[in-house]
Amino acid sequence: MNRLVTALVIGFVITLLLVITGVFYVVDETQQVVITQFGQPIGQPIRQAGLYMKTPFVQEVNRYDKRILEWDGEPNQIPTLDKRYIWVDLTARWRIKDPLKFMQSFGTESVAQARLDDILDSSARDLISSHNLVEVIRDTNAIIGRQSGAKQEVKDLDTISNDEDSLEPVSFGREALTREILKRAVPRLEEFGIQLVDIRIRRINYVQDVLRKVYERMISERKRAAEQYRSLGQGKKAEIEGKMARELEQIRSEAYRKAQEIIGSADAEAIRIYAEAYNRDPQFYGFLKTLETYRESIDANTTLMMSTNSDMFQLMKSMKTMQTQQ
Repeated sequence: MNRLVTALVIGFVITLLLVITGVFYVVDETQQVVITQFGQPIGQPIRQAGLYMKTPFVQEVNRYDKRILEWDGEPNQIPTLDKRYIWVDLTARWRIKDPLKFMQSFGTESVAQARLDDILDSSARDLISSHNLVEVIRDTNAIIGRQSGAKQEVKDLDTISNDEDSLEPVSFGREALTREILKRAVPRLEEFGIQLVDIRIRRINYVQDVLRKVYERMISERKRAAEQYRSLGQGKKAEIEGKMARELEQIRSEAYRKAQEIIGSADAEAIRIYAEAYNRDPQFYGFLKTLETYRESIDANTTLMMSTNSDMFQLMKSMKTMQTQQ
């Protein structure tokens, strides 16, 4: 029994010594390991997770991440082929493909990040400076089609935009530009054990002096576009008002024509009735017309001068005689 306890104690002590001296080490799922002996790498990199052994005090474990890592560069001022000065902000994703080469080249990720700054920024500068600004901003010419449609709406205006306002077509494009930067940077990084997964242009902006001029031009262009649409609206308004005035005049003319037809029909009917009345009793009709003439032509302030042979005088004389007899 004593021997068993002694053996267990000795085994525990030996295990403890092995752990303390670093004989065992664990490789995580996210890691890859390079073992160095007196500063020199030995064997192949370890990429599989598990428990491993090394020579204590002599060998050292160098751990490197095997996940995709992030790189964010500082914004750089780059001139384009058409002499536009812009700030370009890049971002990329990379991984350590060969930890042995990586350790021999850089040793640490911070040193690799600094090297990535040089390689990626220089590749981007070479490509961007050899293309016009429009190639860095746009991928397609779809916006040109929309601009053409907008110009078609105001084609009848004298203030329509000229060719200077037309957008420049894209022949290369932003996506192709970033793919070319990636293509150029990949072989330069592979020799250091780095795999460049992707690179993107995160943000583009003008330098401050150019930015102010761009804003001023944008404001003037929007004002000109607003004036174009106002002019188009005024033209449409005048067209609608003119059409309305013509229709109103037609309605009035038609109403006047119908009114005159009705008046003419009424006058004809009145004349017919008068004719019938006259034919039935011409003397009575003449008498009524004479009375109407008196009523319309004589009032309290009227002075008449007539001959004794006139019908009106004879009628008045006969009326006076009738009153005397009564």
